Amino acid sequence: MKLFLLLGVVNGFIAVALGAFGAHGLEGKISEKALKTWEKAVSYQMFHTMALLVVGILIGRFQAASLTAAGWFFLIGIILFSGSLYIYAPTGIKTFAMITPLGGLMFLIGWVILGYAVIKLV
Repeated sequence: MKLFLLLGVVNGFIAVALGAFGAHGLEGKISEKALKTWEKAVSYQMFHTMALLVVGILIGRFQAASLTAAGWFFLIGIILFSGSLYIYAPTGIKTFAMITPLGGLMFLIGWVILGYAVIKLV
């Protein structure tokens, strides 16, 4: 429980910090398209930060491997999806953009597993 709550807190902090950096530190230094990519990374990180917090709360009530798995998929999704976009936006290195869909897949798997856990446990 505590692990996913802490991961949620840390990711929330990072998402807010990187959102502010994008708005104030990157504006005018990268293209509008790149800035929108950066903002997409921040948004998806924050959405899935909330998912990590939900997983942490649910684990406190229901000890289930499916909840733990969902949490790890959300975290890996954040790293691959948002992380790749954070690198791609200012550099334009397309290799990083090609990693992004893997992160999206991790998010989808996390949501399916979380849905399964909710049906089975709640």
